[in-house]
Amino acid sequence: MSSATSFYDFKPLDKKGQAYDLNQLKGKVVLVVNTASKCGFTPQFDGLEKLYKELKAAHPNDVEFLGFPCNQFGGQDPGSNDTIQEFCQLNYGVSFPVLGKTDVNGDKAEPVFEWMKKEQPGVMGLKRVKWNFEKFLIGKDGKVLQRWASTTKPESLKEPILRALK
Repeated sequence: MSSATSFYDFKPLDKKGQAYDLNQLKGKVVLVVNTASKCGFTPQFDGLEKLYKELKAAHPNDVEFLGFPCNQFGGQDPGSNDTIQEFCQLNYGVSFPVLGKTDVNGDKAEPVFEWMKKEQPGVMGLKRVKWNFEKFLIGKDGKVLQRWASTTKPESLKEPILRALK
């Protein structure tokens, strides 16, 4: 997908294995997170859900969060898509879309992640995702605005997201 110029050019797979057309999010600010169910950072689902509900209440048509489960870091999301969905729902009440399990690095990496990493490299120009719960903020124009490490707490993302919404 080297011709891609925007986040909206991609169609990753959803939890049912169907194409999830990111073009349906055009004009929204989107927070993308690679997630895992059995990681030390998994409790971030709680903060992400709280932030999501708060922002959705104030900006119902202008913001979306997307979870991309990934089993590439310590095998910390080994379950099926159904198991992952159930876990997110039961344990954290996740109401934002959690798509299908995907790779974020390597030969089989989801093209949208390859594009985001190229657009917004990590520390020292790193073009790979280092661990679960890295976060990418996509602006209304479909460009990557910011990238945060796994250690960045969801509550600290409120201000950057609000700035992107203006």
